[in-house]
Amino acid sequence: MPAARRTLAAIVGTAVLGVPALVACSSDAGGDAVKVTATDKKCEVAKTDWSEGKNTLKITNKGSQVTEVYVYAQGDRIITERENIGPGLSVEITFEIKPGQYEVACKPGMKGDGIRQAVTVAGKAEEKPLDPRLAKAVADYRAFVQERVDSSLPVLEQFVAAVKAGDTAKAKELYAKSRHGWESIEPVAESFGDLDPKMDAREADLEPGQEFTGWHRLEKTLWTTGQITPDDHTYADRLLVDYKDLQAKVGTAEITPTSIANGAKELLDEVATGKVTGEEEAFSHTDLVDFDGNVAGAKKAFELLRPVVAEKDPALDGTLTAEFAAIDALLAKYRQGDGYVSYDTVGDQQRKELSDAVNALAEPLSKLAAVVA
Repeated sequence: MPAARRTLAAIVGTAVLGVPALVACSSDAGGDAVKVTATDKKCEVAKTDWSEGKNTLKITNKGSQVTEVYVYAQGDRIITERENIGPGLSVEITFEIKPGQYEVACKPGMKGDGIRQAVTVAGKAEEKPLDPRLAKAVADYRAFVQERVDSSLPVLEQFVAAVKAGDTAKAKELYAKSRHGWESIEPVAESFGDLDPKMDAREADLEPGQEFTGWHRLEKTLWTTGQITPDDHTYADRLLVDYKDLQAKVGTAEITPTSIANGAKELLDEVATGKVTGEEEAFSHTDLVDFDGNVAGAKKAFELLRPVVAEKDPALDGTLTAEFAAIDALLAKYRQGDGYVSYDTVGDQQRKELSDAVNALAEPLSKLAAVVA
């Protein structure tokens, strides 16, 4: 959840569990990549006039803190992002972009609004038609996102009703289920400005003056005091309003083959920085349900892009197919009924096994965008 800023402690925790702060990725852009140099106090973008269509950023972190880099459209709508860039590391992001005004933001410590640099994207004389297989992937992914959001609404409504009825046991039962759809399409949800921090911010990651609302605010009440208050009724109502706002907006999201591919990688980053560490669901310990949602969303993205990946890079296709199967098999070990065991029952060695599986999948997944660009 990029808008819910992660602490350095979270990054250290990830490293201890065996997931590197970032797995470097490569593309076929070579010398055409725009260099971005991030330090603790600067965000230097070597070229600020970009072309419409495919672009690649080569990001180098020369600072002392873990950083993340975003490309924002107006209203802080996320075009692309890369989190967990450790000191001394270089990574590449390949993405597609339309003409307009944008900002590149570097966020030392992965906090705040970031150090920003304005960029302009100019249009091209003619646009290459999209491969019909990729056009189908975009249409099918858009349908997948809408279906996930639509089908999760009734569960969220039941969760909100339980909170407002003061039924703590029922609300606990529905809490993780109401989040699963969100977790599977989170990169799209995050693209709509402030909806993510309002709905999904964690208490430990709040900025000064930021109100604690959304799922995790209710999670805290349910698993600490268990005493639902009138304030919780208000938070529940607000969560439902924000979710319906998301439901109305997802159909307008800008989706491209590279945004689908980068979104899959972002979902694996979500697992590495929040779910594997146990920091996402600090009170309920329902992290494995979120883990499952993130992996399911990433797998769907890959499956939709597979026709092109299998043709252009058969080795990558085979690796990703095998790694998704491996992580699905590992998750299955923790299934309990229609959910998962409480994450506080998963020991350090088991968590390391999970983090190793995430890392093994994240590295080849980082190459997906360059293949379909």
